[in-house]
Amino acid sequence: MSWRSRSRRLAILSSFALLVLISIEGAAQVWKHLDSEKLRPDVADLRYGPFARNALDLWKAPHRPGHSGPVPVVVFFHGGGFIGGDKKSVPAWLVDRCLAEGISVASASYRLSTEAPFPAPMLDGARAIQFLRHKAVDLGIDPGRIAACGNSAGAGIALWVGFHNDLADPRNNDPVLRQSSRLACMGVVGAQTSYDPRFIKQLIGGRAHEHVALKPLFGVTSPAESDTPRIHRLYEEASPLNHVSSDDPPVILFYSEPNAPLPPAARPGEGIHHPRFGTALKAMLDPLGVECILRHNDDYRGQEHPEQAMYHDLVGFFAKHLLQVTLPVTRRSVQKILG
Repeated sequence: MSWRSRSRRLAILSSFALLVLISIEGAAQVWKHLDSEKLRPDVADLRYGPFARNALDLWKAPHRPGHSGPVPVVVFFHGGGFIGGDKKSVPAWLVDRCLAEGISVASASYRLSTEAPFPAPMLDGARAIQFLRHKAVDLGIDPGRIAACGNSAGAGIALWVGFHNDLADPRNNDPVLRQSSRLACMGVVGAQTSYDPRFIKQLIGGRAHEHVALKPLFGVTSPAESDTPRIHRLYEEASPLNHVSSDDPPVILFYSEPNAPLPPAARPGEGIHHPRFGTALKAMLDPLGVECILRHNDDYRGQEHPEQAMYHDLVGFFAKHLLQVTLPVTRRSVQKILG
């Protein structure tokens, strides 16, 4: 490859990465200035699979007063458009607040689409769950109380694993893959509930369906390839809302993009974290009797610390379903109830 070709390729990759970062800005708003650099995990770089990015960090929760034995765990999957990010981006507040409630936290990296397209990222997410279940005794985890959390691409992984049929393979030679992949609940931010560009175009409008991360997710290298039956099947298989059923775990979704139609001059990919993704999922889960809570930034408008109220709602959701407890109502949540 010539110097000029390498330079051109680097420029294209840099532009691609910049577009992804811009497109996830809305979802990242509730995570800004928050990372886990100041929180040292109890177990670092725990290998959960055979690939280089199959590693997770684990923070172990202390036992709650009057309780002993294994504790529940929330598994966080990072965002980044399936082309970037890693386990270090878990928000410090999520770790801190879950630990305070007696809930352990794991943060997992997974294969990126530039290395291995769908279904690799989703299967890695499922394997992280299966691994923690397999090692539950050693890690002090309750295998029946495992939840998933994530933002943007990581939110999609959490939903896909949560709604997909159990991936346990009882006859597999790998003991990890013999474990259940099912979850107790999910809590996500800025989730795409479908990765089908045809559905996204209809649901969101504008040019959201042209988001630069979609083609790499499916290994599409040419416009003609994106309109083939094989790729269409991958679109449908990758979309979490295509896997919902009445036995699915409860879910809470948060969105920060404006809850309005896209402007006529919307750039390609704009709207990829639109609240309509959550609305579409809720419309499918409500008739099935599956708990689906949808929250938007507008729900916290007027509160002194809206981000804090969102954190309280998310961790409160985990506490409800993993600990069967209700967190004390704070002044901020009282504002929400009365407002």
